[in-house]
Amino acid sequence: MTTRTSPVNAASSGTFKLGGDLPIHRLGYGAMRITGKGIWGEPKDLEAARKVLRRAVELGVNFIDTADSYGPEVSERLIGEALAPYYAKGVVIATKAGLTRQGPDRWLPVGRPEYLHQQVEMSLRLLKLERLDLWQLHRIDPKVPVEESLGVIKRLQEQGKIRHVGLSEVKPHEIDQARKVIDIVSVQNQYNLSDRQHEDVLQYCEKHNIAFIPWFPVASGKLAQPGGKLDTAAKRHKATVSQLSLAWLLHHSPVMLPIPGTTSIEHLEENIAAADVQLSAAEWKEIEDSAK
Repeated sequence: MTTRTSPVNAASSGTFKLGGDLPIHRLGYGAMRITGKGIWGEPKDLEAARKVLRRAVELGVNFIDTADSYGPEVSERLIGEALAPYYAKGVVIATKAGLTRQGPDRWLPVGRPEYLHQQVEMSLRLLKLERLDLWQLHRIDPKVPVEESLGVIKRLQEQGKIRHVGLSEVKPHEIDQARKVIDIVSVQNQYNLSDRQHEDVLQYCEKHNIAFIPWFPVASGKLAQPGGKLDTAAKRHKATVSQLSLAWLLHHSPVMLPIPGTTSIEHLEENIAAADVQLSAAEWKEIEDSAK
């Protein structure tokens, strides 16, 4: 099968105004995996990781998502090394804090105000920025009222260190609660064609023009298996299952900002080419129905 590859540009995915004032291409890049195994430590090839980041920008990606806990600190540092200064390219870096690391694949939410303040300062240093365009609370800490966690973030925003604020893995009532403290411009939840448990959150975001950033954006499980409906449709359109999964997200909602991640330039180019995949309304419906 001949799959779609670049030179398709991420601009083909369309544009979304993050927070109403930051125009970004809807197909971005997630920088979680430019780290070691278990999202822990350094990647096997540091220069290869930097090359993937640079190639993403060359392909029109101007929205890159990371977090202080990826490594920890490794992903942010590599982005700073590879891409600063961002203003020359118009690249928006989104980062997160609120999940601590105890080892490979181990995560623990911490939302204490003093800790979040410290992590914002660290992110600014590692990313080589004076202001974070988008800072996101990685998880709401059940031990800390969200009003306390976001109170310190609001003060940092007022100081000019944060431009916009988002949340991750939340439900509509939690977004409402957070919006009483600070304006929320994005929500990052797990979501893909085969896992739509957060459809209610997506609908909330559409209603309020809040960006919805799906992590784990590629369909998996039975739906994506060889010979399945998604695989068959992908072959019919000379695409891959990953490309069709990303194209469906872009089709499904105008507030959707997929951020597929990879450590391979070849895979990166394949992902960006998903912006050029077009199906009819009937074909998309058939694929959606098969996922139910």
